[in-house]
Amino acid sequence: MRTRTLGVGGPAVSALGLGCMGMSALYGQADDAESVATIHAALDAGVTLLDTGDFYGMGLNELLIRDALRARPGSRDQAVISVKFGALRDAAGGWGGYDGRPAAVRNFLAYTLNRLGTDHVDIYRIARVDPAVPIEETVGAIAEEVRAGRVRHIGLSEAGPETLRRAAATAPISDLQIEYSLFSRGIEDEVLPTARELGIGVTAYGVLSRGLLGGHWTPERAASAGDVRAARFPRFQGENLRRNLDLVEELRKVAEGKGVTVAQAAIAWVLSRGDDIVPLIGARRRERLAESLGALDVTLDDADLAAIEAAVPAGAVAGTRYDAGQMTHLDSER
Repeated sequence: MRTRTLGVGGPAVSALGLGCMGMSALYGQADDAESVATIHAALDAGVTLLDTGDFYGMGLNELLIRDALRARPGSRDQAVISVKFGALRDAAGGWGGYDGRPAAVRNFLAYTLNRLGTDHVDIYRIARVDPAVPIEETVGAIAEEVRAGRVRHIGLSEAGPETLRRAAATAPISDLQIEYSLFSRGIEDEVLPTARELGIGVTAYGVLSRGLLGGHWTPERAASAGDVRAARFPRFQGENLRRNLDLVEELRKVAEGKGVTVAQAAIAWVLSRGDDIVPLIGARRRERLAESLGALDVTLDDADLAAIEAAVPAGAVAGTRYDAGQMTHLDSER
């Protein structure tokens, strides 16, 4: 497994990370046994970066990771655990914004450490910038936890250029977690250049656009119980879905010409964007994990990249990344 370093002073991690959200939330019925087996398979393959959020499954995702690591003695030392915090939920599963106050940082972290069964989090970040709290206060509170030894590195999520600069002036930032894929290339204009100027790495989520670029989605696919993609994500709806799947079919032609899958081509494209970018693969099952890891063996030359660009031009995707309500929480989109 190749490694990449997150930012100037961040940790060295596997070139692909495992995003664990879908194992406990939003994408349908969870299968804990298969999820644990997938985490174990990732660790066996040399994947070290495990990404979660304390609100994924209302804490269940952290408990899942705890159980997976406990079942493999010594694996906690192998794993680099990245945790997002700050989302406010209610008993009905609703969302109530984000809380970045220093007192909230300390509170969220205390619960996370307990659920994970660990004495530290490797990378800690607020899931969305709280507009009511200066980023200096939120980052400053995490920096206090770094000094106390309960956090190793500070990250950000979906932060825009100005926020990146203010945060980096407050404390060292290892990486920015943000959506980046053939379907989501907005960071290329300002966010990515700013991160690189500041020496901040990128952990890219949504590299398969929540499954659209996986090559397995069809217009007839019915959402299973608990899978919110068709209901909440415009790219999965109506004419948007049809247009986006047409783009996937164009990408499939390029992928098949190289003897790889659509998913492998899409992941390899993100890997090709720079050694400071670590894609997070959201595999929930071992066969999907194995397919995604195959992207590490894919080399894209200039002709391949040109063919991919022609198949999926920048800005060709139909629909926004999130619904209108969730888009308002993206500091990176302002």
